[in-house]
Amino acid sequence: PKVDRNMKKNKEKMIPYRLLNPILAPIFKLYYNPKVIGKENIPKEGPILIVGNHKHLYDQCLAIISTKRPIHYMAKKEYFDGKMAWFFKMVGCIPVDRSKKDDNATSKALEVLNQGFALGLFPEGTRNKTKEFLLPFKFGAVSMAKKTNATIVPFGITGDYKFRSKNLTIRFGKPYKVTKDLEQENKKLEEIVGNLMKENLKNSGK
Repeated sequence: PKVDRNMKKNKEKMIPYRLLNPILAPIFKLYYNPKVIGKENIPKEGPILIVGNHKHLYDQCLAIISTKRPIHYMAKKEYFDGKMAWFFKMVGCIPVDRSKKDDNATSKALEVLNQGFALGLFPEGTRNKTKEFLLPFKFGAVSMAKKTNATIVPFGITGDYKFRSKNLTIRFGKPYKVTKDLEQENKKLEEIVGNLMKENLKNSGK
């Protein structure tokens, strides 16, 4: 069947990810000294959407080092044109054209979830370079979760990406399913992510 072929192809494509992650993850941890809280909340199997706030290019790395499961990230297509293109391809990122409604990218993301894999998404849609605590969440995450019956695993990131950082933290919340209408679910997700960020700040003394 086509689904089995696609699943096999997906697993083969992620072999470089599985080989390099055990090498790169310890280097990342040693350099940035991140605190990872609640990683036991990430289900070990089944379709999951790992979803949180976006402040820095390396945010996806914090999620990646938190689980042995390969995470397919949706990333703006411009990342695939630069010097780091090899990295984004290697870690199974899905290029998204943000200048339009990119149905092709959405289709690939849904395929990842329908095959039982993990998808990473930043509902803010872009890095938050403003003074706002959080940018308004787009509906992609809750919509995909509802369509595929995937579990949402929320996270909140705070702190600075500095050498041996004293405050860089990623905190994962309890996994849950989307059951209500998308408007309610999107507000709920935004609130959960915001609360996880506040919990980090409270514990860091800020």
